[in-house]
Amino acid sequence: MARPKPETFDKQRVVADNRRVRFDYHIEDTYEAGLALQGTEVKALRAGEASIKESYAEVRDGQVWLVNSNIPEYSHGNRLNHEPRRPRKLLLHEREIQRLFGAVERKGMTLVPLSVYFNKTGRAKVELALAKGKQAHDKRQTVKDRDWKRDKARLMREKG
Repeated sequence: MARPKPETFDKQRVVADNRRVRFDYHIEDTYEAGLALQGTEVKALRAGEASIKESYAEVRDGQVWLVNSNIPEYSHGNRLNHEPRRPRKLLLHEREIQRLFGAVERKGMTLVPLSVYFNKTGRAKVELALAKGKQAHDKRQTVKDRDWKRDKARLMREKG
């Protein structure tokens, strides 16, 4: 019998966060994926240097790849350093890969990373979201809702 998955992932230390994704996309589902990294990439991540602002994931040849993520070269890595913007393989179960492939192919959805973090055992993980892009009117409605929540909280504080 399969063990139930936790509602939230066990994030110990977040290295990179992509907050813009929640504004630009409707998040349908989230997955936790491992990252296949080289040695100097892990050291650069532990130093807190990474960016996933313009990155996305794609399914190629039955594997999921994180494209356009930036992990800068490690300062003490000399000739053994890694390439900063190389595609990195994401480690997922075969069933999850098939589910993601089907959603991307049939429904026109996008795979975007939400955050890169280290879990409690020290492994580098990516929180991956299956998302559908928002249109301009959806984004305007999101801004209106956010402003109204802020004003409502302010009024409740003032009036008591």
